[in-house]
Amino acid sequence: MYSRRVKTGAFILEGLNAFATTLYLNYLFFHMRDQYGFSNLGNLSLSAANGFVYTFAAWFGGQFAQRRGYFLALRLGFSVMAVALLIASQMDTAGGQFAMMIVWTLGICFTWPPLEAIVSEREPPRRLQRLIGIYNLVWASTSGLAYFVGGALLEQLGRRSIFFVPLALHGLQLALLWWLRKESGGGAELNPDRLAQIAPVGREDERRRSPVAPATFLRMAWLANPFAYIAISAMLPVIPRLADRFHLSPTLAGVFCSVWFFARAASFLVLWQWTGWHYRFRWLGGAFVAMGICFALILLASNLWVLLAAQVVFGFALGLIYYSSLFYSMDVGKTKGEHGGFHEAAIGAGICVGPALGAAALYFTPQRPDASTWAVSGLLLAGFVVLLVVRWRCRHPAQ
Repeated sequence: MYSRRVKTGAFILEGLNAFATTLYLNYLFFHMRDQYGFSNLGNLSLSAANGFVYTFAAWFGGQFAQRRGYFLALRLGFSVMAVALLIASQMDTAGGQFAMMIVWTLGICFTWPPLEAIVSEREPPRRLQRLIGIYNLVWASTSGLAYFVGGALLEQLGRRSIFFVPLALHGLQLALLWWLRKESGGGAELNPDRLAQIAPVGREDERRRSPVAPATFLRMAWLANPFAYIAISAMLPVIPRLADRFHLSPTLAGVFCSVWFFARAASFLVLWQWTGWHYRFRWLGGAFVAMGICFALILLASNLWVLLAAQVVFGFALGLIYYSSLFYSMDVGKTKGEHGGFHEAAIGAGICVGPALGAAALYFTPQRPDASTWAVSGLLLAGFVVLLVVRWRCRHPAQ
């Protein structure tokens, strides 16, 4: 088990990572629109490529961290991200930005799985619940803050601030990581597989709440979370055009379109303190339905108040789905790094499929600007049906 000081440092690394990631990746869509004339189709395609790379690289990143050490994986990830942003800041072509975005994505895949594992490794059930709650609050709140202030940074510091600010944060992460590695005892982290052999005492009282096996809850959460990111990643690339509809500047877009970020952070606080949702399907299923409905409302809204209200419910639904995936990954499995990698790879699949489907819908039906919204909504409905099938087959194994 890592010391409290090391875990506190991991939370700081996580917060810096979330802020830098949100600022760069989400405001890259504004940059591509303003500098290279990217439409919804172009930004959706960019996001789909990011998700495709992330899907496979995150799985590898989790395995690498499990076998070679969490701190080594983090050092590699932060370094690659910093170099990619430095080069991107000097490029003036859309192709160059695309290439550096891919390199940056490869780097970030070595960061989230080991951060999740450091926080969770060898923790007893009560502390695991608390630490995952803090972990979720940190990344969700700093992500929301980054999106909230990102538009203002873009307008006040110039378009290259989306490269230089995250670059500075990655440099700070590398310096903090050097200190954390010394604090942890140097190479003590280099064999997480040995730690994984000692599993925490199970939550048998919670797991008996449902006739569904804990491993099935893990599978359902891993299924639901990619669909949550299908919705997120199909929505974020079109925010610049949504801002145009409501005549919002980048600064105001950051304010009005960051509501769901903060709602998600608030949901993490609630879910951390209240454990009644553990191993109860109705909460996971209900969140999935609410997410799908609010996704369509956000992108089709013609009233700003509808946009804001839908974001609140959307954020809470996303929070429960994400929390379920990470909590069950850490609670059911022993190999935290690998399970963290699978958790992140599932997110990558959603980031890829959502924008890809939206881009395809716009490409084949250019006369329907809302085609991507309806196409993704249909996919979310199909995902809910699959979730029900997984749940039903578990309860009736003979069938």
